[in-house]
Amino acid sequence: MTTGTTPFIVGITGGSASGKTLFLKRLLNSFKPSEVCLISQDNYYKTRDHQPIDENGVHNFDTPFSIDFDLYRNDILSLREGNVVTKQEYTFNNPNVVPKMLTYTPAPIIIVEGIFVFYYPEVAKMLDLKVFIDAKEHIKLKRRIVRDNNERGYDLEDVLYRYEYHVMPTYEKYIKPFKGDADIVVPNNQNFERALEVLVAYLKTKIEQPQTV
Repeated sequence: MTTGTTPFIVGITGGSASGKTLFLKRLLNSFKPSEVCLISQDNYYKTRDHQPIDENGVHNFDTPFSIDFDLYRNDILSLREGNVVTKQEYTFNNPNVVPKMLTYTPAPIIIVEGIFVFYYPEVAKMLDLKVFIDAKEHIKLKRRIVRDNNERGYDLEDVLYRYEYHVMPTYEKYIKPFKGDADIVVPNNQNFERALEVLVAYLKTKIEQPQTV
């Protein structure tokens, strides 16, 4: 990154299984690795013994209180100041996945991604652009069933329980109310091609004309 410039920080959020991962993959593929750094909230979950527990004794990973936002904020600040950040990958307690050590390298564009990045004020105030990925509930549920089975080893009954008692209440209370704060809302029920093209074109102008400190 050029001396005397500060990165342009993009916050991307949306309900669980709204399609953020695929959108982000396509977005990142539109840039050189040196141009964009993605730092995801998903790697900042607190340990299992510090997770909230619901009235049935089930750990609830779908609340803002499940995330170590102080560490997340500090790492974003460090990246913004031009420092390399390392963090161990969070594997959602999946015993079949060996966690990797992640390295976040400063870049002209920093993407801050997660379902609560608009909710937490200390993170939200750092965002130069806010993007909300939206999708219909039945589509999000279908995606969540597939993802949680493949990536996290949850069976169908577990996924449906969590969706009804954790995911939906959290969306209504902590995510949906901030949709109105978004600069761009991306409907992702079928595809997001046009919205992606617009965002990529805009971000490329930020690389060509970096912000000065």
